Amino acid sequence: MKIYMVGGAVRDGLLGLPVKDRDWVVVGATPEQLAGQGYEPVGRDFPVFLHPRTREEYALARTERKTARGYRGFAVQASPDVTLEEDLARRDLTINAMAQRTLDDGRLERIDPYGGERDIRQRVLRHVTDAFREDPVRILRLARFAARFDDFTVAPETLALMREMVADGEVDALVPERVWQELARGLMTPRPSRMFDVLRACGALAVLLPEVDALWGVPQRADYHPEIDTGLHVMMVIDMAARLDCSLAVRWACVCHDLGKATTPADILPRHIGHEGRSVKLLGPLCSRLRVPLECSELAELVAREHGNIHGSLAFGAAALARLFDRCDAWRKPDRFAQALLACECDARGRLGLDEKAYPQRPRLLAALEAARSVPTAPVAQAAAAEGLKGPAIGERILAARTEAIAAALA
Repeated sequence: MKIYMVGGAVRDGLLGLPVKDRDWVVVGATPEQLAGQGYEPVGRDFPVFLHPRTREEYALARTERKTARGYRGFAVQASPDVTLEEDLARRDLTINAMAQRTLDDGRLERIDPYGGERDIRQRVLRHVTDAFREDPVRILRLARFAARFDDFTVAPETLALMREMVADGEVDALVPERVWQELARGLMTPRPSRMFDVLRACGALAVLLPEVDALWGVPQRADYHPEIDTGLHVMMVIDMAARLDCSLAVRWACVCHDLGKATTPADILPRHIGHEGRSVKLLGPLCSRLRVPLECSELAELVAREHGNIHGSLAFGAAALARLFDRCDAWRKPDRFAQALLACECDARGRLGLDEKAYPQRPRLLAALEAARSVPTAPVAQAAAAEGLKGPAIGERILAARTEAIAAALA
């Protein structure tokens, strides 16, 4: 029995990055042998065990054979006869298909049958074998790696293979939960636009996110958007969100805030009158289709609907600001509103030549909201009730008190 550290831990070590998770492959062993040494079986589809002390995952070397369309149709074989090279051959990229172990004399043995170390030096993302085509999730994983390692390029033969997979309908078989999982991880990388670039280059974006793919080639007014192309603008916005270390919900809102521009009538281009409402209409089905978490979908809808008003809020007086807060439910959810403002700042600064420009709307609105929320509403409501007011009339009285507080803060 031989035990090797494999995959991302080896890759990150060679890249000089911190190794967070370590995975292990066991060659020449049976499940009974591992169980006899105290390893705890946890694998449902193939033999995976937890180390009795470290709780790290140890998997028996295995091979996989495609049996059906999609990423679930695999027959797995794990036995003592499966070699390390055979196990590594089923992995997605060469940079993830390396293994290493420490020998008895303390020397480090690295096994790299598919040129992963070479591709790390050359900064290339390359598939290991033609078995890459058997799992469409690998298209998403490669796109995510392109966003994480943004100085890597995709090997031409790998991009060609991905295009063949899309043309063969493999991407159509992906389940929504897995698509969202990979998209979410890619959005949290240092340069998420790279993920969309790769998905678009192989044709997968048009299948998975047609609402986003449709934004490329849509013109905008050059006085507001020097970058002109809407797709390019959205990519600049999500990269700005990464630069500002925004949450996943903010980054998703940045992706979706301008969806309606793809459906702007051609006769009014490059203006996009009413695109906010069209964006909201597209957002519902998109988030439902991908089963996007509620926190992300709600913030995306708020930003899509209100980002134009928030951008223009420097001209708003106290009453208009109070109505904006009311529409955004900022009284009850101030943290969500603060996240919306951050997404709007990314939108304003994610434009050609404007990345360093200040966004005064955010501090102004946060200060106004803080002043309004500091109003003790219970006494106001009690006084209104004592005057015989009920229901909405009491709400109007509270809103008026908050408006006065905003006016004082602005003054």
